[in-house]
Amino acid sequence: MHDWLDPLLAVLALPKYGLSTLFLAAFVSATLLPVGSEPALFGLLKLNPDLFWPAVFVATAGNTLGGMVDWWMGYGAHQVVDKYHHSKSHVKAIEWLERLGPKACLLAWLPIIGDPLCAVAGWLKMSFWPCVGYMLIGKFLRYVTMTAALLYVFPGALPGFTR
Repeated sequence: MHDWLDPLLAVLALPKYGLSTLFLAAFVSATLLPVGSEPALFGLLKLNPDLFWPAVFVATAGNTLGGMVDWWMGYGAHQVVDKYHHSKSHVKAIEWLERLGPKACLLAWLPIIGDPLCAVAGWLKMSFWPCVGYMLIGKFLRYVTMTAALLYVFPGALPGFTR
C-alpha cells in the first residue's frame, strides 16, 4: 500500500533537496489541505542553520503562491456556483470581509481559517494583487515569528543561537 510513499519521501528528502522540498510543503500547506509547513522549515534549519533567511523567504513564497491558488479557486467557484442564501453567521463573515477588503488577507496565516479566507477573498472578487500583498506580509511575519519561537524553545537546534 505504501510502496509509492517511500520513493516519494526519498525524492523530497530535506538534506538533498532542502529548499525545493520546503517550497512544496509550504505551497501544499497553504491550500485547503490540512498540512503544516513549520515542521519542514524547522527540520531544514536544523540540518542547514545557515539557510535561515533563504528558508523563510522560500517558505513565504510557497505559502503565498498556495494562498493565490486558494484565491483563484474561490474566484472560480463564484463563477460556477449560483448565489444562495447563507446563514446569519456566513452573512456576517462576508460582510466583515467586504468591509475589510484585501486587508483581511493579512490573516491568511491563521490555522484553520486562513486558507479558506483566501478562497473567500477570491469568491468576493477582491482585488487580486492587494490580496496577494497582504497574504505575503502576513505569511512572512508568521514564518519569522514561528521559526524564532521554535529556535527559542529549542535553542540547541542551530549552532550559535542562544537565548
